[in-house]
Amino acid sequence: MMKRIVEKGKTLLVDGPASVSLLSGKITILGAVLKAGEKIVIREGKRVPFGARKRATFDLMLGEGASSEEIDGDHVPSSWEKASKEILSLKKPVTVMVMGDVDSGKTSFCTYLANEALREKWKVAIIDADLGQSDVGPPSTIGFNLVTAPVRDLFEIKAESAYFVGLTSPSGVVNKVLEGLTELKNRILEIDVDFLIINTDGWVDGEDATNYKIRLTERVSPSVVVGIQQGDELAPILATLKETKTLAIESPQVVQRRNREKRKILRELSYKKYLKQAKVQSFALNWVKVEGAPLGTGNHLTAEHMEKIRSLLGASPIYSEETPITVFIVLRKNQSIDEEQIERIGESFGKRVKVIREGEEEGLLVGLQDERGKFLGIGILCGVDYKRKTMKIYTPVSENVSTIRFGQIKLDKNGREIGLSTVYADYSI
Repeated sequence: MMKRIVEKGKTLLVDGPASVSLLSGKITILGAVLKAGEKIVIREGKRVPFGARKRATFDLMLGEGASSEEIDGDHVPSSWEKASKEILSLKKPVTVMVMGDVDSGKTSFCTYLANEALREKWKVAIIDADLGQSDVGPPSTIGFNLVTAPVRDLFEIKAESAYFVGLTSPSGVVNKVLEGLTELKNRILEIDVDFLIINTDGWVDGEDATNYKIRLTERVSPSVVVGIQQGDELAPILATLKETKTLAIESPQVVQRRNREKRKILRELSYKKYLKQAKVQSFALNWVKVEGAPLGTGNHLTAEHMEKIRSLLGASPIYSEETPITVFIVLRKNQSIDEEQIERIGESFGKRVKVIREGEEEGLLVGLQDERGKFLGIGILCGVDYKRKTMKIYTPVSENVSTIRFGQIKLDKNGREIGLSTVYADYSI
């Protein structure tokens, strides 16, 4: 523990893991006031700016790899203040979409904007559509909640609802992101908020990214799009949005630039947050609807077709399904098969063939929904008993599960990312 004094007009930047207690003085964090006697815990990979409005005294406890630095001036750029005033002068209800590169300060600006709107007594909601660095909702989801009190870190807000996408990058799932944003915005319209802030992902470079951001804007129809940039990297996007009000603001110097490992650590902390009090639970395939995996989506093969597969494989599969265009086959772990055999099955059936081995599905991230499609939580697939037609999932959700949606992210038992898997993903109905 060490004491630190920061003079009025200066900012203390603290990188976690750390805990900071304000002993005296007046501090603001992105528009939220920190009072004497309050303590903040900063997670690894996160930076918190403490702006001194009066001379302040802190107690700092820095963990391994943590650091602190004092800088002159405020942590909120003047362009942010100006943009905030302009946005809050618009007629309610207002929807703001925030765009910017990775580590440009999008989340910080959303936090600051939410706090400024709360100060004006507006009813505020936020949608976090940054799949890879989501603060409201687990990674790979689009999360939503009301912001009812000043907030210093959006991670403090637990998602009231979310849409499970199943990947941390939007590039391969653009339509799913559009669908999720639309679904959540429609829910928010039902609760009549004054101010909706939509945070987006950091994919802004290149023609595909530009087209994607334009489609997002068209789908959401925001009152204003705010582009955070260091130079003019958002010019191709902002210039195209001729029908929408746009504001370009600067990326602040105080923003922490994270490497890939730091971003991964932040995601893993978020998985753990949403897997708290999880236990292994069993779900019968006959009782739940499965999305994104070939479990119950097709028909079981006829005895004649099974015999054909047995003769072509030289062994019996432990599970199989057939759709109008695909044959899905599950083999035992030690069963071998070569490309020639798969081709022969495909030729024989006149269909695409997908073959996996039992156990390859273990670790897949799943989203659980109720019968109305409301997000209940996430889980990790422990395995599928193909004979008993049940699956075991490590999840805190136990009731009202009607649909299990499969993603492509693989996690270990401790919630650490171990890669991506297309074991079910490239299965076509």
